[in-house]
Amino acid sequence: MKLILGSIMLALSASALSFTGGGGGGSTTPPPPPTGSASDIDPYPSSGTTRHWPLSGNLGSHDPTLIEENGIWWQFQTGRGIYGKVSYNGGTNWEPLASVLPRGLSWWSYYVPGHDGIDVWAPDVRKFNGKTYMYYSISTFGSNRSVIGLLSTNSIGTGNWTDEGMVVRTTSSDNHNAIDPDLVVDANGNPWLAYGSFWSGIKLVALNSSTMKPTGSTYSLAYNSQGIEAPSIIYRDGYYYLFVSVGKCCQGTNSTYTIRYGRSRNVTGPYLDKNGNNMLNGGGSLLDAGNAQWVGPGGQDVYGSGALVRHAYDAYDNGNAKLLISNLNWSNGWPRY
Repeated sequence: MKLILGSIMLALSASALSFTGGGGGGSTTPPPPPTGSASDIDPYPSSGTTRHWPLSGNLGSHDPTLIEENGIWWQFQTGRGIYGKVSYNGGTNWEPLASVLPRGLSWWSYYVPGHDGIDVWAPDVRKFNGKTYMYYSISTFGSNRSVIGLLSTNSIGTGNWTDEGMVVRTTSSDNHNAIDPDLVVDANGNPWLAYGSFWSGIKLVALNSSTMKPTGSTYSLAYNSQGIEAPSIIYRDGYYYLFVSVGKCCQGTNSTYTIRYGRSRNVTGPYLDKNGNNMLNGGGSLLDAGNAQWVGPGGQDVYGSGALVRHAYDAYDNGNAKLLISNLNWSNGWPRY
């Protein structure tokens, strides 16, 4: 049975923070970020200059995902019941939202008995066929007994989400981990789900366009012995680009996340980096390794092909994880800030 869920509970407890965004690879004084629909930021010209969005407001974040609806920008993230934020000025200033699932869902405990009942990881939100879908993961740290669930809505602004149930699950007998979902739409308009963390790496499965749940074989896309997770795949100019976080998160300024990427002519791979190394064999070109202030950038999501959202740990503020957004520029078929 489907359950209609309203975002009517307590707002985020994170403190309101104000700072100018930054990231690896240097920075410049950024102009205001684009406003309006995704078409306004997808794509920027390859000659674009580095633009890190100047952010203010409620910026505490981990594993963020970004979307725009009717001129309003929304960001959802790991947290109790799926935290979120909203921006009414094109993504510059962010205000906290109530949790999407403040009381959790009862069926989570069946698949992940050790789960605390409300902690939700790495949501991914995207529009498809006139609806907005949010995939999310339920797990416990260090375990691959995990499940990916699905919510849907006709409008984010209503705060009403429908529980679509379980999508993918893994147990200790599997060689991969069902977390960090990413909804991918290929060049023919077909939906896919990328997911995975550590173990044997990043996976991909086709989705039924009616149920938005898996059909067919599961493909392996990327692996790294240092740890790999948080896939985000986009299609641009004949190539599929796979962005991943390599290393370890969740350790403040001791985190080792970097954002890396490769590309493929086919959504199922193989994904090769700029040097021709297969991401299944540990390849991946570096996009963002952070800097003195922003440590361990990762948990990224690419919106359109013109903006990349991520978290990083602020070394100037006790290692707190914060939201960063940057324009994603392109040079000779490869992404850069």
